[in-house]
Amino acid sequence: MKILLINWQDRKNPLSGGAETHLHEIFGRIAKWGNEVTLLCSSFNNALNKEIVDGINVIRIGKRHNFNFYVPSVSQILLKDNYDIVIDNINKIPFFTPLYVKTPLLIVGYHFFGTAIYKETNFLFASYVYLAETLVPKIYKKEIFSVLSKSTKDELVKWGIPEHNIYIVSPAISSEFTPDFKLKSPNPLIVSLGRIKKYKCLDNLLYAMRDVVSRIPATKLTIIGTGDYLLKLITLTKKLNLQSNIIFTGFISEQEKRRILQTAWVVVNTSIKEGWGITNIEANGYGVPVVASNSPGLRDSVVDGKTGFLVKHGDVKALAHRIIQILQDKTLREKLSQNAIEWAGRFSWDKSAKKMFDLIESVVDKK
Repeated sequence: MKILLINWQDRKNPLSGGAETHLHEIFGRIAKWGNEVTLLCSSFNNALNKEIVDGINVIRIGKRHNFNFYVPSVSQILLKDNYDIVIDNINKIPFFTPLYVKTPLLIVGYHFFGTAIYKETNFLFASYVYLAETLVPKIYKKEIFSVLSKSTKDELVKWGIPEHNIYIVSPAISSEFTPDFKLKSPNPLIVSLGRIKKYKCLDNLLYAMRDVVSRIPATKLTIIGTGDYLLKLITLTKKLNLQSNIIFTGFISEQEKRRILQTAWVVVNTSIKEGWGITNIEANGYGVPVVASNSPGLRDSVVDGKTGFLVKHGDVKALAHRIIQILQDKTLREKLSQNAIEWAGRFSWDKSAKKMFDLIESVVDKK
């Protein structure tokens, strides 16, 4: 089968995140099974125009700010080569493929910002994204959706997408995420990882760190990743006088990320909204409990009281309390850790890829 993917970024892009991990893990396997998979995405500094990544033929055009304007014309050129299906990945600004693609379509939905986009960027661009998202239920209403979580499914149903057209294909982690408790940091270590964006609300974690450090002075926080909100967080760290307790790694390799994650005592995710939260399950794979905002997506990947804790989004005191509780209570930490390992073991990329490919075949057969 010949499959054309359309997504804003590929895994090698420095700004890639969970969506790109999901895409490459799923469709890299589908490619290995003998299918021809092509990914159309935006380019970045020093990137090749074409290369094979994870068995996927990656074609890069345009830049992050204008990629969607290239998609209609370039996709039409590519589709002359008789693709069986187009996978339209909606992540922020939609590509509106139903307006110009006649090939069978499958829509992969990660998460929708809604009004939360106004927390991320300026009013003009936020309004652009918000209005673009409001067109999704009008333009995509007849299409089949694959989503990562029940939260996203429920949101689409509220928007008017028929429930029977929405399928959940959960992300997963690789078998390499196995715990080795001998590698744990000797002192309490909190880790946060992912793109550093304003809507991720990491400032809440920094404010919570004041309470954590006042109770457990030896606690360290490592923030892994980069993004356009990084400098603001560094400035806030200095303002709170937490420089000796907080480390910003910037962009690091997957191997280094896993090494640090293995040493953590707890992982924290303060985002206002996510598609699911792959980093939560990666942490669980290493036996690391997660404290997260009770936000759409995150509430799907964290089992409250079992694999970690969910707290009201923006409640800094509650966030600090749960972090301190895990750091101080070894019995609780070990119980959450064992539950986390069991939970993470339920998710397999092979199973998710098989479920996605079955859905692709059903869409092609139906059309």
